[in-house]
Amino acid sequence: MSNVVSKTIEVELYTDGACSGNPGPGGWGAILRHLKSGKEIEASGGEAVTTNNRMELQAVVEGLSRLTRPCYVELFTDSVYVGKGISEWMAGWKKNEWRRKEKNRFVPVKNDDLWRQLDVLIGKHKIKYTRVPGHSGHPENERCDELAVEASQRYR
Repeated sequence: MSNVVSKTIEVELYTDGACSGNPGPGGWGAILRHLKSGKEIEASGGEAVTTNNRMELQAVVEGLSRLTRPCYVELFTDSVYVGKGISEWMAGWKKNEWRRKEKNRFVPVKNDDLWRQLDVLIGKHKIKYTRVPGHSGHPENERCDELAVEASQRYR
């Protein structure tokens, strides 16, 4: 990934998505923490009919969207989909006009609306991706999961 952080992290972003059924009612949760000031913001939201991958992506988009200036951000997520998308797949998707190869033909990338938003946001910030094992007792990941599940329950 071209935007790998080479300077000191300013902001930590923790994210998670949840979905009851896939598709089904879903939610996302995010925690932004400014390291120097210690200020922390929690955010969450959801949709009536969505997928887990969309909610994982939405959490990152929503978190990064709340930053008011370019920052060095460490993104913590348990989503392999988001992590590989950012670090491995997105460059190829962009090169292929947001399409991916499937059985020797190009098909549209799923959730390309969110990937495109994320691409713009990544262009504004320097991002370091860190994978967090899900449901492993990581306090911020567990809190994001709680936020996401609470948000999804509003749509049941």
